[in-house]
Amino acid sequence: MARIWTRDELIVAMNLYSRLTFGQLHARHPLIVATAAKMDRSPSSLAMKLCNLASFDPAVTGRGRVGLKGASRLDREVWSSFQADWETLGTESEERFTALLGTALAAEEEERWILREGPTEVETTARRRRGQDFFRRTVLVSYHHRCCITGTPIPTLLSASHIVAWSADRAQRLNPRNGLCLAKTQDAAFDRHLITLDEDLRVVLSKSIRDHFTSEAVRANFQPYEGRQIALPHRFTPDPTLLKRHRDLFWSSPSVRPSHG
Repeated sequence: MARIWTRDELIVAMNLYSRLTFGQLHARHPLIVATAAKMDRSPSSLAMKLCNLASFDPAVTGRGRVGLKGASRLDREVWSSFQADWETLGTESEERFTALLGTALAAEEEERWILREGPTEVETTARRRRGQDFFRRTVLVSYHHRCCITGTPIPTLLSASHIVAWSADRAQRLNPRNGLCLAKTQDAAFDRHLITLDEDLRVVLSKSIRDHFTSEAVRANFQPYEGRQIALPHRFTPDPTLLKRHRDLFWSSPSVRPSHG
C-alpha cells in the first residue's frame, strides 16, 4: 500500500513547487531526486505530487495545461492554506525544506540568491530571513530570472520588488503576487513610486524621471520602456488590487506626477 502523504511533506512539496517551472516537474530533475531521497520517497512519486499541486495553479490551467488528476483533499487544503497565508506557510515551508535538505543546499542557495535588505532590516531574524528567501526565489523563478521591464538576466542584479511595501501590509509580505522581478535601478524607482504600472501592466514614468532625460543614463534606463507592457511571469501574476494601491501612491505625490503631452 502506498504511503499516505502528510501535511508536513506537502508543505515541503509546495516549497519545491515554488522553485521549479512546470516543465521541470519530472522525476529526472536533480532537485526532485535529492528531495525525494531525503523524504524516503521515489522521485516519480514526488514528481507526481508536484503535478497534482499544479492542477490547482491557475497560471498553469489558464494556459491550457493540466496537472495530474487525483489530487487529494489534503493537497487542496495545503494549496489553499498557502494562498490564504503566505506569511506563515511560506516561512514554514522554507524552514522545513532547509531542515530536510541540510545546510549544504542552504549555503548554495545563499550564494546564488543575494537577499535584498533595506535599512530597516539590518537586524533580521533567522525566521524573517527564511521568509524573505522564499519570496525572492519564488518571484525570480516565476519571471524566469529576468527583469520584467528590461529583460536583465543576471541574478545578482535582480530584486524581488514588493508592489505593496513589506512594512505596509503584513498579510502580503510573502505573497508572490505582491512581487515583481526588477533590475536594481528599476526596483529602486518602483520602490520610491517614481515608476508604476497601469491597468494593462504598461510602464508609467513620473515627471521626476522624465525631467532627467537630459542624462543619457536615465534616458537609457527608462525611456525605451515607457508605455510597454512588462514581461508576464509563468505563475503568480501581479495582483491588480495591489498594483492599484501602488498606483494610488504614485499619483498622490505631486512631485512624481507624469507630464501630459
